[in-house]
Amino acid sequence: MTDDSAENTPLEPLDPQLKDIQPGGGIIIHLELLWGCWRRFWLKTFRKSYVEKMRQLRKGTPDGVPIEVLDSRDLKFYRNQTDCHWEPQDDPFTGRDRIPFARVGLAELIVFSIVFWGPAIGLAAFLLNSSVEAPWNYVLWTAAFALALVGTEIVWFFRDPKRVVPSEPGQVISPADGKVVHIEEVDDEFVGPAIEIGIFLSIFNVHINRSPIEARVIGLRYKPGKYLNALRPESARENEQLAVRIEELAAPHRRMIVRQITGAIARRIVCWLKPGDELERGEQFGMIKLGSRTELLLPKEEGLELLAKVGDTVQAGSSILAKYPAKTDKVANEVST
Repeated sequence: MTDDSAENTPLEPLDPQLKDIQPGGGIIIHLELLWGCWRRFWLKTFRKSYVEKMRQLRKGTPDGVPIEVLDSRDLKFYRNQTDCHWEPQDDPFTGRDRIPFARVGLAELIVFSIVFWGPAIGLAAFLLNSSVEAPWNYVLWTAAFALALVGTEIVWFFRDPKRVVPSEPGQVISPADGKVVHIEEVDDEFVGPAIEIGIFLSIFNVHINRSPIEARVIGLRYKPGKYLNALRPESARENEQLAVRIEELAAPHRRMIVRQITGAIARRIVCWLKPGDELERGEQFGMIKLGSRTELLLPKEEGLELLAKVGDTVQAGSSILAKYPAKTDKVANEVST
């Protein structure tokens, strides 16, 4: 949809189901929140000067956040509830954004690494210092290797590689890593006549989602659901999902939707956006934890060139899925007037 007045599209209210950035909940998020209670108690008891310093440096008030906010760590799960923040130079935890792993997955990375690598190392140490005979030594070594392999896969899953984002006007880049499993024409009440591109993410793919265009967030729609295998077509209709409704910043202000969909293994959608946020092309906005599906709906227009085809392997932030014709100065002036 390329309405000339699209730049004035009113923002939708935040979906009331979105109480935090991970609407499906989960054990790990509750463990992190529990740890946060202890951390805030310790800071207020033993580091009062730090607490006061961070209060003075804080921008805005944390209205809408259900917990006490002492520093940026307390905003991790509630970034979509408030505009409260610290400037990068005032935030002692910005360095965590530079590590090569998804920051929103660090807790899972630590917990699952301990769960799998701990027993693997324990078994290996036991076998190296004991005289277990065949066939049990082979069985235990196989178990240790399997545990270590799963632990390695967990580390691989949460990686956050750097991507070179294409910059040519009109390009629409992939919002997810994975394999293109379907492309079809649909009609959507927000986008209008559209092309829907479905991408399957296996457990070996990076699961961080990125914006396909430079855009403004108009709204988010969350739908609880099942956890069917993401390769099954019905998973797009029946599984838990979050639709991010965006509008191109530049004329002609095309509207698009990026839909995050859970799978049989991935059951945690993460999205820290809220209506009104602006995104650079290729900017990260969330992830799906442990195997899933991502769909992109883009408006069907004359001159649209689809560059992706079913079976293609794509990367979020770098693979070009489609391209709209570049605007001439005359067309740009006509749209702006």
